[in-house]
Amino acid sequence: MSDTKKLIIIDGNAIVHRAFHALPPLTNKKGEVVNAVYGFLLFFLKSVREFEPDFVVAAFDFPAPTFRHQKYKLYKANRVKAPDELYAQIPMIKDVLKCFNIQIIEKKGFEADDILGTISKKASRKQVSPVLETILLSSDTDILQLVDKNTKVYNLKKGVKDAVLYGKEEVREKYDGLNPDQLVDYRALRGDPSDNIPGVNGIGEKTAITLLKEFGDLDTIYSEISKNTDRAREIKTGVREKLLACKEQAYVSQMLAQINHDVPIDFDFQESRWGDYDKSKIAQTFEEYGFKTLVKRLSELKDNIPKENNLKLW
Repeated sequence: MSDTKKLIIIDGNAIVHRAFHALPPLTNKKGEVVNAVYGFLLFFLKSVREFEPDFVVAAFDFPAPTFRHQKYKLYKANRVKAPDELYAQIPMIKDVLKCFNIQIIEKKGFEADDILGTISKKASRKQVSPVLETILLSSDTDILQLVDKNTKVYNLKKGVKDAVLYGKEEVREKYDGLNPDQLVDYRALRGDPSDNIPGVNGIGEKTAITLLKEFGDLDTIYSEISKNTDRAREIKTGVREKLLACKEQAYVSQMLAQINHDVPIDFDFQESRWGDYDKSKIAQTFEEYGFKTLVKRLSELKDNIPKENNLKLW
């Protein structure tokens, strides 16, 4: 028997968006568009079959401005509103998750990423017995900053079928040697157009990586420049000028890119034990949606009788 317990945390909105845009507009008997529901469940069932978790919880964005919008009004301002057909499917997905008795967490003022960050970091810092491994399901590379010795990210690579499991080494390979905890400052320097994070004007991917590999983090870069150290003088004049001109903007970007690890939420492992569901009831729900292929996938899941566990984070 393994000494490791596994916790899966689902990045709900990210997977919903990926599924909606990756699949054609499927409809059920009622004429409702259900492609995001289908794609979401494809990835979810694949993940639980592969990792055989002991605990599963789902996080969703709360439909209201976050603390990031309050501090920077242009945060995500360039995003085009998704079609109503996408948002209409989120309650459907939540209903199916409830059939699996999966705890759903959302918090006003925060994003799903922040909930993932709060639970995963507390799980990683807490010395529990047995060892607890956390796997984050997402389609968003922003959460790779959460990877550590006890936390991995199972990230959709393309569509809703291909996914990559990122540990620390896989993150280093993807970002040319950067560690997961450097990715916040990476986005602070190069920016992120998808979230309208400005970064430092004129600093791109390669320059951001070079700076962080040399100096380690944003604070050290600016400290060395202010002291005019030998290392700072080795930075190209143009790059140094850009950094100085956009210092305030860089730190605003850092704040926007940093996933919050201290969201005030209630999370109970006992409510997140995986396996406490009725397969026949879920199969009936799948049939109602017209997901006949998913009924077969459901039958492939290993029966997991949930047991009491004294794991506590709060």
